[in-house]
Parts: sequence; structure tokens; C-alpha cells
Amino acid sequence: PTATSPCKILKCNSEFWAATSGSHHLGAEEAPEFCTALRAYAHCTRRTARTCRGDLAYHSAVHGIDDLMVQHNCSKDGPTSQPRLRTLPPGDSQERSDSPEICHYEKSFHKHSAAPNYTHCGLFGDPHLRTFTDTFQTCKVQGAWPLIDNNYLNVQVTNTPVLPGSSATATSKLTIIFKSFQECVDQKVYQAEMDELPAAFADGSKNGGDKHGANSLKITEKVSGQHIEIQAKYIGTTIVVRQVGRYLTFAVRMPEEVVNAVEDRDSQGLYLCLRGCPLNQQIDFQTFRSAQAAEGRARRKGPSLPAPPEAFTYESATAKCREKLPVEDLYFQSCVFDLLTTGDVNFMLAAYYAFEDVKMLHSNKDKLHLYERTRDLAPGNAAPSGPPRALPTLWVALLCLSQRWLGLL
Repeated sequence: PTATSPCKILKCNSEFWAATSGSHHLGAEEAPEFCTALRAYAHCTRRTARTCRGDLAYHSAVHGIDDLMVQHNCSKDGPTSQPRLRTLPPGDSQERSDSPEICHYEKSFHKHSAAPNYTHCGLFGDPHLRTFTDTFQTCKVQGAWPLIDNNYLNVQVTNTPVLPGSSATATSKLTIIFKSFQECVDQKVYQAEMDELPAAFADGSKNGGDKHGANSLKITEKVSGQHIEIQAKYIGTTIVVRQVGRYLTFAVRMPEEVVNAVEDRDSQGLYLCLRGCPLNQQIDFQTFRSAQAAEGRARRKGPSLPAPPEAFTYESATAKCREKLPVEDLYFQSCVFDLLTTGDVNFMLAAYYAFEDVKMLHSNKDKLHLYERTRDLAPGNAAPSGPPRALPTLWVALLCLSQRWLGLL
């Protein structure tokens, strides 16, 4: 069954936005009305506090309410009835095309220096993680985990079991919080869940709000219900979110300067795109693959047993993955792993689209394919860009001789 969250923070956000749209420029005589809406918003968040404890959007809303209360000199005591609904004024910021220079990352931060160095992170499938340092891992990470956490945005994913009792998990929920930034954007929250990939932020808007550079943050729907793209030009960042089958995939292109923009890096918590999955959460799927291949060879020598419906053998999984991923890199191997563990052909498409996103977002075209296991690489080391080296000739010769000798026994 599709997982539904008991946390109703998006409803609170939507009600507040609907009640206050266009009210950032209220005159003094209308300030009490805005404060009434804020108190109603705070009351709504308190009602859902118990079920939202681990939700980034909830904590963001709570902090945002406190800030707005101070900015507008609102008392926490007072009426909480919802004010009348507002309509957006003519010439709303969603129509603006102008944007101050500071809201364009390359123009403002690198006007007199070299172009920024962009990095990529992606999460897809069962789930497989490609970090900003091109380390490739397969992880368990069930439940909620932070993907990105820096001065400009937070990204959190929730992974749930694919089948009851299965150790295979996939991403069922994604929350992205863009923090308020100078005159460019207001704080914006984007949230997607299984079977719900919105083409707008949680407040119904499609850009950065009412600030002058609002259009430096935009959501574009590429394929309805399946593919959205978020451009955050003020931090030089592009995010791609897809729903493939029932589950979500995530890919981002971000400047190194933004990746490393944290106030206290030493005390920063776990951040999967930068630090990878903890060792106790990693799965060595290549060992799993070797075991499956050996099992397949043993099955061919013994009596033929019918495979259960919707199950893949190692041979049928590799054949299926080769249809979309002809190069036998780690994306191909991830595809094989996922078909064997889930039996769901949509995971082949997830691996395919993840690689398509890498081709679009990765700045180094020589590092698109990853071949060798990268679990044991030191942080910051990228996997080699070429195919694995051939086995030494002498070793191959010895192997052939041993097999021939065994055949004579």
C-alpha cells in the first residue's frame, strides 16, 4: 500500500499561503490581519507537532513563524480565525523577468574569476548513491536521512521497504527546503511522495516568492507526474526529481562552493551526498551479484526449476538491463541488483534515467561511467573513468589449466 504521512504540515502551509498571498506589502492598517493569519498558522503546526517531529518542512515552518512574528511585531496571544482569502495583485512576482545580479550565481560570485567547479549527487533505485566526490554506494538507509544540508538548502529523503519483510528499500518521500536568501528568494519548501510529484512548491507557487529576484528559483514540469526540474540560479544549482514506477529519484548539480557552505563543518551531521552512507548501512552488491551468477551456473548444471512469476534470474536480469544500459558500469550493475532483489522492471528504468541525469548534470564527461567498487576509496577520490583492467595473462592461463585438470578427474 502507498505510504501516507500523518504529518499535515503541507496543509498548514497551504492554508497560510492562501490567507496571506500578496500581503507582504500590507499597510500598517492591515498588519493585524497578517498577525491573525500567523497565529492560525502557529496553531495549525502545534496540532500536528507530534506526528511531524522528524519532518524538515515542519521544523522549517516553526522557525519561519517565529521570525515573521518578530518582523511584524505580532503578539502570540490574540484571535486565530482565518482572514479573508486574497487574490494575487496584478504584476505579481511570478510574472517578473528582471532579477538583480546577486541572484545569478555565476554573474555575482565569479564575475572576475574562473568559472565555478560543479559537482553532482544522485540517489535512485534500491537505493544507490553517487556522492559529490563520485563515490558510488548501495545503501540500506531505511527511514528519513539527510541528503544535503548547507547554508542554502536542506534535502531529506525517506526510504521504505519495497516489499513487506524485504531488506530492499526505495525512496518514497523527498523534502527540499530552499532557505530565504537576501533579495532573491523567500524560504520555499518542495515535497514529493509516491504517486504525488507536484509541479509547485508546498505553498502553491512556482518561483521564489515576492522578492525582487524571485525568478532565480523556478520549478518546471517536464513530464506531468513523472519529471520536474528546479532551477536555483542564485546558488547555481539544478535539481531533477523523477517518479519512476512508484518510487522517486533525485539528482543535483551544484557548485563546490555551495556544497561546502556550512557554518561549522566539523560539527556538521551526517550528509549523504557529501559523506556517503555509514559503513553499517552499505551493501556490497557486487558480492551479491557474484553469488547470484554462481547460483545461476549451478542451476544450469542441475535439474531445471521453474522461476516464480515476476522473478529474475541473473541471466534474465543482465539481459533486461542491457536493453537500456549497454555499458556494463555500476549503473548497469545496480540495475541487475535491483531486478534480482525486487523483481520490479521499473528499477531498470530508474537506473537508466539516473544515468541520463548524470549525462545532463555532471560537469566532467570523462567521469560519467563508474566501473570499480568505490566503497573502499578514501573520501574525495573518484572512481576511474575507464573500464576495469583485464586479468593478468598468467592468472588466466592458470585458471584455464585448472579447469581442464578438473575435467579429467
